[in-house]
Amino acid sequence: MRTTFKTLLLALPLLAAGFSASASDSAAGRWRTIDDETGRVKSIVEISQAANGTLSGKVLQVLQSEHGPHPLCNKCEGANKGKPIEGMTILWNVRPDGANKWANGTILDPAKGKTYSSKVALVDNGRKLDVSGCIAFICRTQTWLRDQ
Repeated sequence: MRTTFKTLLLALPLLAAGFSASASDSAAGRWRTIDDETGRVKSIVEISQAANGTLSGKVLQVLQSEHGPHPLCNKCEGANKGKPIEGMTILWNVRPDGANKWANGTILDPAKGKTYSSKVALVDNGRKLDVSGCIAFICRTQTWLRDQ
């Protein structure tokens, strides 16, 4: 009985290390979006990874908006026009592009109602996510923080 208990105690740190290592290899999870102009946390986005490795991201909660607590995407066009930003998919079809990198997807900026070519990279052992929206070769990057 004591041997089993000791074995379990020794195995727990190894098991925990395995979980943290696998979490840092994936962009899947909840992220706090940081406004690159103000440095403030704007929202919580949940990123999911499909079986083929592509990423998509949905806004779970808007934390800060100049348009009140539950803003609508009034500047969006098409199906998203006038829809709540909370629950909206803002990142889609971002494909694997190397170790801890994804590219050639699309990202929506609900504040401007515009879509951009997107790329994503895990940094800082998976604790941060560099998310870029690009037009041609001009990109704007935000660093999102993993929401534990």
